[in-house]
Amino acid sequence: MNPPRRQFLHLAAGVAALPAVSRIASALDYPTRPVRIIVAAAAGGFTDITARLIGQWLTKQLGQSFFVENRPGGNNNIGTEAVVRAPGDGYTLLLANSVNAINASLYDRLSYNFVRDVAPVAHISDTPSVMVVHPQFPARSVPEFVAYAKANPGRLNIGTTGAASLLPELFKMTTGLNLARVDYRGEAPALADLLGQQVHVVFATLPGSIEYIRANRLRCLAIMSSTRSPALPEIPVIGDFLPGLEITNWFGIVAPKTTPTAILERLNTEINAALADPTIRVRFADIGATLVPGSPAEFGKFITDDTEKWAKIVKFVGIKPF
Repeated sequence: MNPPRRQFLHLAAGVAALPAVSRIASALDYPTRPVRIIVAAAAGGFTDITARLIGQWLTKQLGQSFFVENRPGGNNNIGTEAVVRAPGDGYTLLLANSVNAINASLYDRLSYNFVRDVAPVAHISDTPSVMVVHPQFPARSVPEFVAYAKANPGRLNIGTTGAASLLPELFKMTTGLNLARVDYRGEAPALADLLGQQVHVVFATLPGSIEYIRANRLRCLAIMSSTRSPALPEIPVIGDFLPGLEITNWFGIVAPKTTPTAILERLNTEINAALADPTIRVRFADIGATLVPGSPAEFGKFITDDTEKWAKIVKFVGIKPF
């Protein structure tokens, strides 16, 4: 090979390597500007609470602002799509949750594939759902609720936390009750209308409703898990009355698929450090959430498995978005 050609090939190889070198350098410097964490639901629910707690920790540890941007609408799809379409540079993250796994099979024509189009960063927590009513509602237990609803067919409604809420449908299918759905853009507005007695029952996350329960502003009829919650040990589990309705909600951080591995790993390390911090552990335990530290790969497998699980449930229930 003659010298000019050899020199050209070396130069070309160097130019080709520049983007990779640039990505590595940017990952090492990350973050150099504010980072947004998109919450695809209204402010005030547990997804929002989680994003703000983790955002505060990352802001303190990494020296740049990690701020929450609420993008409700489209049953989580609007905010999720904004993250999927964002540059994979680590400056746009999503506080994902179980709704994303449900949407994958609930909607026939999404413009993205959640499992394929995001990069898992960190699993944060799992939490059970709860069945809550207003204190003035006549029923004080699940059997009493079922009896009252059967005595008043078509007169009661369920406030849902979004169009992907399958628990209300599973509850109706199991009990044979005629209950109308009222869909909201997140947990906070659904609970607000329950407090105002605009709806009769809501299946909410335990962390998102626990302060209302403790203040006797809402009455919890059951924890939708297989074991009682240490945060509310007096509340019975749904399996005592209706076996098979145990539902766990998950929450975690994901990023656009093309985000550099070095950035994903750095974020994962910092979030796991947050989950090990005594103050944060106490905060999450107090509101009934179980922390789930782990690697991006472990979280990715969890998301895949959960998406497959919900696909079977959606097919079994036979519903489409409301």
